[in-house]
Amino acid sequence: MEMKDFFKELFEYSHHFNQELAKILADNSDKVSAKSKNLFSHLISAHQIWNSRVLNDEKPFEVWQVHSTADYKEINSKNFERSLKVIEAYSLSEIITYNTSKGDPFQNTVRDILFHIINHSTYHRAQIATELKAIGIELILSDWVMYKR
Repeated sequence: MEMKDFFKELFEYSHHFNQELAKILADNSDKVSAKSKNLFSHLISAHQIWNSRVLNDEKPFEVWQVHSTADYKEINSKNFERSLKVIEAYSLSEIITYNTSKGDPFQNTVRDILFHIINHSTYHRAQIATELKAIGIELILSDWVMYKR
């Protein structure tokens, strides 16, 4: 399998479980904590920010911008489509120069940025799962192997 194909598959996986989690959060908006909503908003904001750093074609969200639960799925889907655009349009070894949200200049390869987006999303989905479990909401099995079965 080509590395770009693997990244497409990783983004399909992440998109799938982000969509499921977005639905759970929206359906239980009155029960879930502000922390869970803030973490999911951050997850989709950060994804949008990283896509924007590579594509340089849209004003990025704020890092901790809060979104309505009703908008989660739409933002997540747009992020997914834009990440697929990155995978198609750029070499994975291409260096991207960008400024952090604090204005500090950095450089990373497209490969490292894409992996960071996936890893960051997984990390925050796990934090949200812990919050949901604490209030008795049934968790989704979002492990990679479960997805691949």
